Amino acid sequence: MSSTAITPAPVPLGRRLKRFMADRPLIPLVILLVILVVILQILRPGIVNERWIANTIKFAIPLAILAGCQTMTMLTGGIDLSVGTVATMSAFIMATQVVNQDPAVAFLLAMMPAVLIGLVNGIGVGVFRVHPLIMTLGTSLIGTGCLQVYQRTVIASGAKIPDFLAWLGTGVTYGFPNALLLFVPLAALIIFTLARTGFGRLLYAVGDNERATRLSGVQYWQVITALYITSSVLAGITGLLYIGLIKAPSLSLAEPLVLPSVAAAVIGGTSIFGGRGGYTGTIIGALILTVLTTLLTILQMPEGARRILFGLIVLFVTAAYLRIVEER
Repeated sequence: MSSTAITPAPVPLGRRLKRFMADRPLIPLVILLVILVVILQILRPGIVNERWIANTIKFAIPLAILAGCQTMTMLTGGIDLSVGTVATMSAFIMATQVVNQDPAVAFLLAMMPAVLIGLVNGIGVGVFRVHPLIMTLGTSLIGTGCLQVYQRTVIASGAKIPDFLAWLGTGVTYGFPNALLLFVPLAALIIFTLARTGFGRLLYAVGDNERATRLSGVQYWQVITALYITSSVLAGITGLLYIGLIKAPSLSLAEPLVLPSVAAAVIGGTSIFGGRGGYTGTIIGALILTVLTTLLTILQMPEGARRILFGLIVLFVTAAYLRIVEER
C-alpha cells in the first residue's frame, strides 16, 4: 500500500512579501530612504555630499526626538500633540531668560513648563481618563496662550541664543554634527528603555491590552503619568536644540514639527492602536521625511501641499498596517 505525499499549496508572492515586510520592517524603510536619496541625486546632481548629509542629520535630529515622544505615547494607544508647544516654550523661555540669568538657571526655568505640562497630561489621561488627543491638544492651547502672555513681559529685554546651544545645533566636528553628542545617548536610552526595562515592557503591555494589564496589578495611572512627563521633558530638550539650529526664537518655533513627528513614528512601524513599534524605525522614518522635505523643496512644493502629503502618509501607512494584521 503506497502513501501519497501532500504538497502544500504555494504561498502567493504578494502575501510572502507582506509577511517579509511585517517581520522585517526596517529593511523596506532603508530601501525607501536609499530610493529617495537616489531620486534627489538624479534631480540635482552633486547635491548628495558630506555637507548635505551633515545638514540632513542636523534637521532630522529634532524631528527624531519629537517622534520618539510620539513613539512612546503611541505604544500605549495614545498621542502627544503638546510636544510642539512644549518645545517652543522651552526654547523661547531659554532665549529670553539667558539675557539676565545664568545659563543653568535659565535652563531650569525653561524646563519647568515641560515638566508641568507633562504632569498635567499624565494626570488627565491616567487618572481622569481624558482621551490623550483631547488632553494634549487642550494643554497645547493653554501653553500657547501662556507663552503669548509671557512674551509681553519680556519683549523689552530681547532674546539671545546661548553659544553652547548654537554650537550644539549648527556645529560640525570632523564632518559629524555636534547634535549627535546629544542625540546618540538619548536614542540609545530610549531604545534600551523600550527593549530592556520594566517600564518599556509596561508601555507595550498597556497598549496591547490595558484591561489585562490592570488586572495583573499594574498601576496604570503611574505608568501613564511617568510616560507623559518623559515625553514633555524630551520635547523641552528638543526645543533647546532646535533654537540652537534655527537661531530665531518665535511663538511657533516647533509647531510645524508636530504632524511630521507623528508621521515619522507611523512610517517607522509604530501602530497608532498601541502595543507595536520601536524607536529604531522611527529614526529612519525621521530621516525619510527630512530627505522627502528636501526633495519637495527642490520641486518647489508649497508648505500646504507638504502637510497634505504628510497626512496622506499617515493614512496610507495605517491602512497598510491594518491590512497586514488582518491577513496574518
